[in-house]
Amino acid sequence: SAASDVYKRQLLLFIHLKPFVFYYYIGVIFMSTIRYSKQREAIKDYLKSVTCHPTADTVYLNIQKTFPNISLGTVYRNLNFLVEHGEAIQIDCGDGFVHFDGNPIPHNHFFCRACKSLLDIKMDSIEHIDIIANANFPGKIEGHTVIFHGLCEKCCQKAPC
Repeated sequence: SAASDVYKRQLLLFIHLKPFVFYYYIGVIFMSTIRYSKQREAIKDYLKSVTCHPTADTVYLNIQKTFPNISLGTVYRNLNFLVEHGEAIQIDCGDGFVHFDGNPIPHNHFFCRACKSLLDIKMDSIEHIDIIANANFPGKIEGHTVIFHGLCEKCCQKAPC
């Protein structure tokens, strides 16, 4: 009958569109759960204002000056949120701590083995190493992380390098 044909077409249309409705629905839920947070904004501003690549504990101690009731857990959650959303990066340089950088643009770092400082290195791009590495690698290289190790300028002044 004509009514059942219309029903079948509507059902097929619904089945065909259902994934789009579902993704849209998920998007609405996702967007509604991301609220503006003064604390998150303060953490992001702090990260952008320093070049020392602080740990979560250091961020916590500094943000606590503005937000005395903030918890360490809130700082960790917000740091992870910023990393997941590309507004910060986390760096593990092998010192037992995770450091955070408010500059998400790819750049290289230097870790001093004596004073344990983590510094940005200003240098020419080495993006071509992705191509070199990919030449003999069966997968696909999509990026790299470089941390140079040694003694920083201050430590070299204290002891001969």
